[in-house]
Amino acid sequence: QPKALSTYGLKVGVAFQLVDDALDYTGDAATLGKNVGDDLAEGKPTLPLIHALKHGSQAQAGMIREALKEGRIERLDEVLAAVESTGGLAYSSALAARHADAAISALGDFPDSPFKDALTGVARFAVQRTY
Repeated sequence: QPKALSTYGLKVGVAFQLVDDALDYTGDAATLGKNVGDDLAEGKPTLPLIHALKHGSQAQAGMIREALKEGRIERLDEVLAAVESTGGLAYSSALAARHADAAISALGDFPDSPFKDALTGVARFAVQRTY
């Protein structure tokens, strides 16, 4: 059962991070605790951007690469438009949901208990955050 808990922790952590990456482009700075676009300004190629690079036009990919390389936060609106038009946010959210489901599945051999319910709740919370 230690392996199950390890799998649970890994999957919840990945789900949480994927949602965090998406929220960098859709969240509110006051509730996020960081500025929207900070990942872009820091040159971090998060999954929504990677998806847009892979599925966007050459012009979109070039603009995203330049924005990442130079930390061009003033291009946030353009980057966000590219991420949205290529489905990067939806893709990241769907992948986060799959990781949360895998985390919950890893708990399958544990007997029903308030502890298992709490862990299941944490996994669901990780992907339902909107701030």
